[in-house]
Amino acid sequence: MVPVSELQKALDTTLSRASAEERARFAILSNAAQGVIEDTSSRGIIDEREEDQRLNHDPSIGDALHWLDSHAAWTPGEARRRVRATLRELDDDRLRRLVYDRNGVRQAQTADALRAYYGVSAASPYRFYSARCNGARRTTSVLTKAQWLNLGLVLGQGRDQWVLDTSDMVIQSEPRLDKAACDSAVTRLAETLSLETRFVNAPLYRLTAIDLTPGRMAGAFGITSFVEYALTLDLMENELVDAMSRGLTPTRGALPLRDRHVPDLAALTDLTRRICVGGPVTLTAIARSHGRRRGSGPDYVLLVQERSGRVLNAARRLAVIPKAFHQPLVDVGEDTDLLATIEREMEEELLGRLELDGDQAQRSADPMHVTRLSEPMRWLIDHSDTEPWRTECTAFGINAMSGNFEFASLVVINDDRWWELYGGVIEANWEAEGLRRYSTQDSGGLAALINDPAWSNEGLFALLEGLRRLRQLDSERIALLPSIEVES
Repeated sequence: MVPVSELQKALDTTLSRASAEERARFAILSNAAQGVIEDTSSRGIIDEREEDQRLNHDPSIGDALHWLDSHAAWTPGEARRRVRATLRELDDDRLRRLVYDRNGVRQAQTADALRAYYGVSAASPYRFYSARCNGARRTTSVLTKAQWLNLGLVLGQGRDQWVLDTSDMVIQSEPRLDKAACDSAVTRLAETLSLETRFVNAPLYRLTAIDLTPGRMAGAFGITSFVEYALTLDLMENELVDAMSRGLTPTRGALPLRDRHVPDLAALTDLTRRICVGGPVTLTAIARSHGRRRGSGPDYVLLVQERSGRVLNAARRLAVIPKAFHQPLVDVGEDTDLLATIEREMEEELLGRLELDGDQAQRSADPMHVTRLSEPMRWLIDHSDTEPWRTECTAFGINAMSGNFEFASLVVINDDRWWELYGGVIEANWEAEGLRRYSTQDSGGLAALINDPAWSNEGLFALLEGLRRLRQLDSERIALLPSIEVES
């Protein structure tokens, strides 16, 4: 029989989790080793089979190879050949060293490097976001300005209005790639296969216009593809981190991809001339009637994720949760609403809606219909008019690391009955290696969290702005929050 796609994915996952001996035995018994190097060692069979399986049958990898052939002006199949050749050179020791070196470059180091690369004059309205927590300075790579901070804008109440930029419905295509861009794209695909990184091509919203005024937010989104982003601007992060791990100074001329895509502040902030994707990065705060410690008073539980090594963005970094690309599921026009993405990601990343992750959701006419919601989300929707919870956009910025737009957001569940009912069912999905929980009554723990060097830049941005907003909303539950002062 030929399995349906969902069953095939489940079988592929089971096979990938088997031991090397089991997979080698499977390859032999199923006669899957035909045309593969006849090596009695499990390594020879496994490497060939996994490469062929994903290179030849993964539709998203196929999209990426086709896109690369087209934009590099190669003959069809050249991208596949080059990726396969690069795969042969990526042995286990080299991959482990690569991951180790990248993890060794801390968030503050990348932030300082990007601030030096771009420079911001005193006359510029833009600033790289930085703040002091109990006197200790934290810097980020998120470019922002005064009117993009302290928003406190409740989403879904008519004060945030987005339109679909129909003049931009055709997926944008960059000019022909040069050698450095081609080499980096090939390496990205080879590493994706070797490290078993999740790679799913899907439409993404690209920001083409934004207008932020007190009490109001409006703008426009066009459409691009994940493949186009993943093989262009998203490569700039690894380029920077790899250069720094080798002890190089990341200046102009040393970073050819960055020099090509966003060489200066003008290019970084010009949304009309480049792809600018991104999404909401959301701090979740849930009220409790009392903390876990004996005699503790009411507080908020704050959730923080340790990102998995299988994600393409902010891998092995700390981030708030949910964190998502802003993208349509079914209704391209209606899904431009930021709240739609945040609620969808709450269902997927915290409440166990596995079918929202992948193409299954796109086969449903309304994957977020009330009849399909998890019980915890349905409770929130049923109580949406009594304000036991709210979702706000706290700040906006452009991340110099990737060129992405970042909507720092805050989900506040004020009714402590929700935690009593559903706190036990909250569980992070595959995108997180682990989930951390913090109390707003634990000043020392929060200060240590803020100063943790493992943060992603956008995650730290959302955390700090979310904590500042919490202090404004509730004085009792956050009495021990550390002081946070944004630097101008």
